Amino acid sequence: MAKQFDRISDDHQGFIEAQHMFFVGSAAATGRVNISPKGMDSLRVLGPNRIVWRNLTGSGNETAGHLAQINRMTLMWCGFEKRPMILRTYGTAQTLHPRDDGFAALNALFPANTGARQIYDVTVDLVQSSCGFAVPFYDYAGEREVLADWTKGKGPEGIDTYWRERNQATIDGAPTHFLADPE
Repeated sequence: MAKQFDRISDDHQGFIEAQHMFFVGSAAATGRVNISPKGMDSLRVLGPNRIVWRNLTGSGNETAGHLAQINRMTLMWCGFEKRPMILRTYGTAQTLHPRDDGFAALNALFPANTGARQIYDVTVDLVQSSCGFAVPFYDYAGEREVLADWTKGKGPEGIDTYWRERNQATIDGAPTHFLADPE
């Protein structure tokens, strides 16, 4: 049976920090729902109702576009290696771009990366745990270096060009406001 909480407990935080991957869910009022796997040391629990995660450059920019329309986000972790549990946090998120006040301070919580595109400062209003008994076992084999190598190869100018060409709209055509403030 699922259990619901109004905060991230110490046990929840320990579970989150032990996971190598999490999933982000977002959606606008219409169009496609986005569920995206994340990893690479990109998440910090900063309090019982606060999580920040850094979004690195990728092929799409769905979360930013969705949050610009409807401010809601779900994060999910699965216990693949040891503890059978699924943990979800529900809440709202502030999108911080490199141009925004507060971005640099939160970005400093993570290893340096030229491809840091956004930081999402999540206010958690509900935590839900469930058994995870049907989640299969998977062994963690290590981080992939492909994105880090790709980012280094592009360099700052190449990343900026990629953002301009590939990260300005969601797959449904909604603006992400990545390089310009919303009107």
